Amino acid sequence: MSKSDDIELKPLGNYTWEIPKKGEMRVPGIIYADEATVKELLKDLAEKTTGNFTPALKQVRNVATLPGIVKASMAMADIHPGYGFAIGGVGAFDLNEGIISVAGVGFDINCGVRVLRTPLYRNDIEKIKEQLASQLFRDVPAGLGSTGDLRLNEDEIDKVLTEGSRFVIDMGFGFPEDLEYTEENGCISGAEPDNVSHRAKQRQFKQVGTLGSGNHYLEVQYVDEVFDEEAAKAYGIEKDRVFVAIHCGSRALGHQIGTDYLKTLEEASRKYKIPILDRELVCAPIKSAEGKRYHSAVNCGINSAFANRQVISHLTRDAISRVAGIKPEEIELLYDVAHNTCKIEEHKVGSVTKKLLVHRKGSTRAFGPGRIEVPRRYRDVGQPLLVGGSMGTASYILRGTELGMEKCFGSAIHGAGRALSRMKAKKKWKGVEIINELKAKGIIIKSRSKSGVAEEAPGAYKDVDRVVDIMHRSGVNAKVARLKPIVCIKG
Repeated sequence: MSKSDDIELKPLGNYTWEIPKKGEMRVPGIIYADEATVKELLKDLAEKTTGNFTPALKQVRNVATLPGIVKASMAMADIHPGYGFAIGGVGAFDLNEGIISVAGVGFDINCGVRVLRTPLYRNDIEKIKEQLASQLFRDVPAGLGSTGDLRLNEDEIDKVLTEGSRFVIDMGFGFPEDLEYTEENGCISGAEPDNVSHRAKQRQFKQVGTLGSGNHYLEVQYVDEVFDEEAAKAYGIEKDRVFVAIHCGSRALGHQIGTDYLKTLEEASRKYKIPILDRELVCAPIKSAEGKRYHSAVNCGINSAFANRQVISHLTRDAISRVAGIKPEEIELLYDVAHNTCKIEEHKVGSVTKKLLVHRKGSTRAFGPGRIEVPRRYRDVGQPLLVGGSMGTASYILRGTELGMEKCFGSAIHGAGRALSRMKAKKKWKGVEIINELKAKGIIIKSRSKSGVAEEAPGAYKDVDRVVDIMHRSGVNAKVARLKPIVCIKG
């Protein structure tokens, strides 16, 4: 048993640790970690604060006190402090007794990863990577406040919010078959644009089809190693094959939705007398008028992010086809899955199947074999999980497992997880030095912000191999392949 600041961590085996239910906690906390990670978490806790955030262990404990939470407050191996919920956090809530929280979704609603499978191999790309990097940098808008060539009015934005990927595919951005390989088929129901402010919509008029800044990226990668031949065959993965990962979300619209509803949920917390240990956890009952409005607005943000990644896919396909001489339709969608959402899902709780509102904050949906939500082609092996590393290390494709369905509502890590804050990273590294170092390793970085590159330096992130191994060895996620970067486009 490890302990700091009155929070105990009890080892359960298989890289799983428990914060035992105590005091105001309604359920225990469950954390997937190795001993080194636990030491880091306890050190942060002993120091009382990490940057501007409450320590991650305390955040897991605080979420465990919220009304209607089911089974446990959980955190995946990429755990680090977030806003209210730890990043990597998972909380599932009973629809009748539970709550909905901005902190459990995040401000970049449906930030996620989309991976495209190309017919190209590493040797094909190495010959043209400089030209390809320049073409992608020209064609895919990126950077803080970036805007694209697609201009939408408010009526069209409303259609994006209700129809998601379908709307932009009908406009010519991609192919209908992309929908089968997008979570929720690229459109979640229950989106009501009237519950999204004019200001939020206004901020999105020119941002559909843009990467944005921060940790968002477009990366050309090759398969470095295959671990699971059966799943790799189902996913169309083979050694040295080239894939393209797109990581971004709902841009300014999602952030504005979160900002708008913080005040609404703060008032709801008082109105419904919801006990919260951290003001960042303001929330409303799921079935309250306030909760329903926020949930419908989140669904709008989810659909907007799907549409955003769909348009970027189209721009990416066109850029690659021009440089590599292949047809856009030869570049297929492997999968698109989010890691900042709350969604109603069916899960077993004991021997009973229940509908729950599952918040995943920096955690990916990871459904196992047999789930109807998984595309038919992948259903026997489970859903692909798309895990980003850093622009100088590796990314992974994992799969969902039956144990993961049982233990953590079919959830997974979403990336390596930050080890240093952006401020500390900028003090430690210079963007130009990082670009030159990676170029010497054969990785081309194109960015509109040198300070942004410093913030995202590979050393600012945890070791992705170690984080993935924790989840793999716990059995809740399973390794399929590791991919390494060739070209990375950032804001």
